[in-house]
Amino acid sequence: MMVTMKKIAELCGVSRGTVDRVLHGRGRVSEETAANIRRVAQELGYEPNPAAKALAARKHQPKVCVILPSEGNAFFDDVIRGLRTAAAEYQIYGLSMELLTMKGYDPERMLTLLDKAADADAVLIDPIDDARIRERIDAFVAAGKFVVTVNGDLPDSRRHCYVGSDYENGGVTACALLEAFTHGHAVVGVVLGSRSISGHRARLGGFEQRMERSPGLSIAAVVENDDDEFTSFERTKAMLQTHPDITALFLIAGGVYGACRAVKEFAPERRPTVIAFDSVPSTVEMMKEGIVQAILYQHPYRQGHRAMELAFDKLVNGREPYKEMYLLNHEIRLLENV
Repeated sequence: MMVTMKKIAELCGVSRGTVDRVLHGRGRVSEETAANIRRVAQELGYEPNPAAKALAARKHQPKVCVILPSEGNAFFDDVIRGLRTAAAEYQIYGLSMELLTMKGYDPERMLTLLDKAADADAVLIDPIDDARIRERIDAFVAAGKFVVTVNGDLPDSRRHCYVGSDYENGGVTACALLEAFTHGHAVVGVVLGSRSISGHRARLGGFEQRMERSPGLSIAAVVENDDDEFTSFERTKAMLQTHPDITALFLIAGGVYGACRAVKEFAPERRPTVIAFDSVPSTVEMMKEGIVQAILYQHPYRQGHRAMELAFDKLVNGREPYKEMYLLNHEIRLLENV
């Protein structure tokens, strides 16, 4: 039997108009009444009429603003492709997407982009770990905006949910891979994007945690490259020159091509075993040249598509995320299956 707003109104002892305002986020209704209406609607399995949903959404024209530190980082190409594909699927509902991008991890620049998202109904963001950005996210949520963190997370913010990989597990898995490739004996150089990104720190933490079970592995140095290829080349080369005992590299985020170019500056017998993330074309090229031995794939397209699906469900269907963390498993890729 089809559940109607009239039936919900009868059970809750309110008018149909009150039910309509609660289920479609229009007007003011006391929190106690609204909570009771939502509870009854959920228990009855109420689903708005698809045609009515489309009409209401087109009138409102929900806007999703996406903020990514994606410039110069090929990993985000597939994230953006997933976002755009999903947004195109929902255009019939009047949903629009605005993409705001930046290079590197400057909190001031991200705050400027957040200012530009003030008129959005939902914000999908790969955030920098900065107190001001956390406060801005919290303010957005308090103002009624739907906020999803994508690829990177701020778990102590009020964001509604996170879509991306398990960074700590990525570090643990990378260490286990490196142990297998080096037969448990390696001096490791680590190249990460920025310590201001919680996921990069978590990956390093997972790697160090797993390394406690591998007494033959040690870390000689850790450098940051801001996900910039030139910076990655310069700092990786300097690290390898300063620490000639390094026999393995763990490339935590972007700048893989630059780091691999630095490795190629050395004679083959001096070149370390390299574990990296993401099968972007330049990394696959380095695998074919024998510079990168294995990568961990994070399903970037699915990250983008799923984040936009969640925004659509909230803005058009009124559905809250059913969990806080939407984690995608890492996939180990070698030259043979990349």
